[in-house]
Amino acid sequence: MKFFRLLEIIHIIFYYRLIDLIPEHKRPNIIKYICFFSPWRFFSSQLPPEKRLKLALERLGPIFIKLGQMLSTRHDLLPPHWITELSGLQDQVPPFDSRLAFQIIERELMEPINRIFTHIDEAPLACASLAQVHAGVLKTGEAVVVKILRPNVSRQIDVDLDWMRWFVLQLENAVPSLHWLHLSAIVKDYEQTLRGELNFTLEAANMEVFRKNFYLSPLLYVPKVYWDYVTPSVLVMERVYAYAVNDIEAFKKAGVSLTTLSERGLEIFFTQVFRDNFFHADMHPGNVLVNIDDPLHPQYIALDCAIVGHLEKEDQILLARQLMALIKQEYHELARLLIQASWVEAKTPVEAFALSLKQLCDPILTKPLGEIDFAPLLLGLFKTARKFKVQLLPQFVLLEKTLVYVEGLGRQLDPTLDIWVIGRPMLEQWLRNQIGPEAIFSAIKEHLPSMIERLPELPHWALQVVKQAQAHQQLLTQQQKELKTLVSLILEEKKRHQANWWLLGTFLGFLLGVLLLYR
Repeated sequence: MKFFRLLEIIHIIFYYRLIDLIPEHKRPNIIKYICFFSPWRFFSSQLPPEKRLKLALERLGPIFIKLGQMLSTRHDLLPPHWITELSGLQDQVPPFDSRLAFQIIERELMEPINRIFTHIDEAPLACASLAQVHAGVLKTGEAVVVKILRPNVSRQIDVDLDWMRWFVLQLENAVPSLHWLHLSAIVKDYEQTLRGELNFTLEAANMEVFRKNFYLSPLLYVPKVYWDYVTPSVLVMERVYAYAVNDIEAFKKAGVSLTTLSERGLEIFFTQVFRDNFFHADMHPGNVLVNIDDPLHPQYIALDCAIVGHLEKEDQILLARQLMALIKQEYHELARLLIQASWVEAKTPVEAFALSLKQLCDPILTKPLGEIDFAPLLLGLFKTARKFKVQLLPQFVLLEKTLVYVEGLGRQLDPTLDIWVIGRPMLEQWLRNQIGPEAIFSAIKEHLPSMIERLPELPHWALQVVKQAQAHQQLLTQQQKELKTLVSLILEEKKRHQANWWLLGTFLGFLLGVLLLYR
């Protein structure tokens, strides 16, 4: 199966002439040989390259569609018309047969459909690269949606991931300059993300965490999960009725304040990242709805919680300090923090790095969001990353992608929105709560009982420390003696060698004198 899948991948790549995207002088020899024998080289395509890439990804299947979805967020790598074309991969995937979908439901839930639902739609409500959704009504009367994993998708993904890992390995070996991008690590993280999306039990658990974090919150609502009908391949959840987050005309017609809506989106993002340390990492427009029953207080609704992110406490604090340095345009501090985090090599010159950041960001950060063209900023950041070999950890890559989504949504809703005005007070308050005097006092107060409980053990600990110190001192004294002995031996050996060289020189001089005398 793996070999035939490889042939299929090669066929599709050449059929859609994707090799044309690689300059001929940069193609590996094996690619040149395949191109020479390929019959498709005699035909030219009238379709633009971005359209051919989209069609090829659709033909290649779910894992490549997900790859296209990821690329559709990378404004730093692709021009706008490529982004627009690949964005169609997010909600334009053909459905699979509803009869097969119902068979999967019955197999997974181990009951006939008519015992669970009073009604379920044959036509899917939505289709995605890994699953599709059908609307229905439970026997208990609740309106629900049923998410069903595509058949055989796990097996196909296993094969495709094997070949993706192999291609990346060959690429890294052929082009050593790409090693700093850590492509193998990116594929590994991509695989972990896919595995999470293939298990609806994990997605349901993520939804429960979000529901708990935003319980009765006016900002965000997460649909209820019906745990009696959840398996790794089937997920039944509450059906919600709302508008897509980019349906601006509907919001205007209902009298919704777009400024309020955009500000609430930013507040949700900062709350998830810094208060909860658990953020939705797939917030493209297809996964975000808005309830406008109360136009003065619009509420976001989060769908598809399969991809989430979180940071270690140290990374949270580091990120907040970096953002504050960026907001205040303190580029020397930002450069120092990036080096401290080991995102940049320790030997990186701070001044040069800070100057590059200043030259890139200064002309942009002083503008309101509506006047900012983020494509040049991201392209500049990418060039800076190449120059200084900036290496982001996987969780920060997820966070960066989420921030791109949030920025995009905010810009659509209110082009005059200023992220920094809203984000700065939230970050400052969070930092005070984490590393301010009150935070230190709270930490001492929290750990004081356990410290008091261990006070009787203090003399024992002190004695152990003294014994360890004495042992270390004895060891150090012994090592010093051995070192002195070694130095003495080296000096004696040096004197012996000097004496030997002196005798040899004297002998050679005497021999030379004798030869000259008898000449």
